[in-house]
Amino acid sequence: MSKRAVLEVIALDAEDAIAAQAGGADRLELVTDMAADGLTPSVDTFTAIRSAVDIRLRVMLRLADGFDAGDVSALVRAARELRAAGADEFVLGFLDEQGGPDLAAVERIVAELDGCRWTFHRAIDRAADRDALRKQLADLPGLDTYLTAGSADGVDAGLDVLLTEAGRSAAGEPGYEQQVLVGGGLRLDHVPGLRTAGVSAFHIGGASRPAGWGAPVSADAVRVWREALDG
Repeated sequence: MSKRAVLEVIALDAEDAIAAQAGGADRLELVTDMAADGLTPSVDTFTAIRSAVDIRLRVMLRLADGFDAGDVSALVRAARELRAAGADEFVLGFLDEQGGPDLAAVERIVAELDGCRWTFHRAIDRAADRDALRKQLADLPGLDTYLTAGSADGVDAGLDVLLTEAGRSAAGEPGYEQQVLVGGGLRLDHVPGLRTAGVSAFHIGGASRPAGWGAPVSADAVRVWREALDG
């Protein structure tokens, strides 16, 4: 419990970013279009956020709703442009038709990232075999985090999986060295049990916006989470 937990907050623009940092966020996930569950933001949006705050930024690489990579060349171009603008951490994750990782797409994009740190996002919660996916991705350069609710239906449904995977991660089991970042229907009442199990990273979106996605991030709402994680 002594290790400070990472608090990652979804930010759509510089106003969100400033509020999230003021509330105690350690890192932001930058996306656009939450109606499609979060897509790649523009370079201009990244640049505005980067100049507004000094905390870490992870930028989404995803062009359409769902977990099909789609136009991989366009994803590679987006990654290249964002890196040229100064982005150095990313979020991505694609599945093939069988529910396994789309290794061809992921490897092409990761090659463009050239060692940058990145999160494999909640595509893991839709995978046919979570354990197999982790082992297939284990040696990809820069992969240091899995964003997961433990289930496609959210943290309530995935709690047992999260606790198990946190234990395997703490034990340094092959394929489980990456940090477990819990998000997706996460509530404050989940935090104590997850912290006790060794989870040290938490991701919030709607929870940082009490007035809904049409309103900006609330620094006060983020501060409540910061205090809960530090408590």
